[in-house]
Amino acid sequence: MAIKSDPVIKLQNIAFSYEQRKDSFSLDLDHLELAKGEKLFLAGASGSGKSTLLGLICGTLVPQKGEIHILGTEISALSSSARDRIRADHFGIIFQMFNLLPYLSILDNVLLPLSFSKSRKAAVEKKSGNSTAEAHRLLSALGVDVKQFGHQKTSDLSVGQQQRVAAARAFIGFPEIIIADEPTSSLDEGRQAKFMQLLFEEAEKTGASLIMVSHDNRLAKRFDRVLALEDLCRISPEAVAP
Repeated sequence: MAIKSDPVIKLQNIAFSYEQRKDSFSLDLDHLELAKGEKLFLAGASGSGKSTLLGLICGTLVPQKGEIHILGTEISALSSSARDRIRADHFGIIFQMFNLLPYLSILDNVLLPLSFSKSRKAAVEKKSGNSTAEAHRLLSALGVDVKQFGHQKTSDLSVGQQQRVAAARAFIGFPEIIIADEPTSSLDEGRQAKFMQLLFEEAEKTGASLIMVSHDNRLAKRFDRVLALEDLCRISPEAVAP
């Protein structure tokens, strides 16, 4: 009989509100778990609370009530710096707005997470031997010509190219948890298919757990589980959720 492992992500009895905002936005969630290696698709339109939920999972937001456990650690009880460390070591995040540093080259943006996490840098050196070679591999797999664009600043790239660079940055270092917020919104159909293939390949390499938020329900069929954000989270009716 197989032994069931502890969940990689667990949220319990969560209540959150933006106390400094003039509106009355609040989000409530009873329970959410994600198992090791599980791939979860969260379907949600604008205003469904997706950015707030992802912020809580990643530790950039802290609930007023409830517990958030990441890899067995209750991050909702940790200091801001301790949450930052967990996020740097264990999360690969593809932000909807990319969050690339415009004054750095493409390669430097992809390698940036390794500057903040010794464990991810060590994982790359152990499995790939060389950090730059691993960055090249990821960019090439995503259709970014490293020879042509590798040393250009990200501000010189198209939106679709920036999105692919952001994905490579999230994958590097073999993080245990991958969070993708509308990661295919700027990609054409061909690039989207290549991206989704790489997303699943990188997650499966290390048994990483994956949460992807998107309004494109056509992508949901590839995932282990599909949840609608409006069914999972309760938000105050007069609020406009981030």
